[in-house]
Amino acid sequence: MKAARPKDWQTISKFIGTGLSKLRKDKGFDTVKDFAVKYKLPEIQYWRMEKGKANLTLKSLSKVLNIHRKSFEDFFCDLDYAPVRK
Repeated sequence: MKAARPKDWQTISKFIGTGLSKLRKDKGFDTVKDFAVKYKLPEIQYWRMEKGKANLTLKSLSKVLNIHRKSFEDFFCDLDYAPVRK
């Protein structure tokens, strides 16, 4: 049985951020800074994405997912729906 899907924007943002953080770590980057520098991303903005504090656009999310060679479908299907603590 799947866990309940997140409903409010803050929870969804944190959920996406957790997934991005996992992708970064799986790629071998321990820090946001190292990842951002390597892929020429604004460090603060990327940090905010991972923390669920950025107002994500499809364009910005697409850019990061392209770095990981992930489609939107693959990214969201691979994530576990687990409660995000506030």
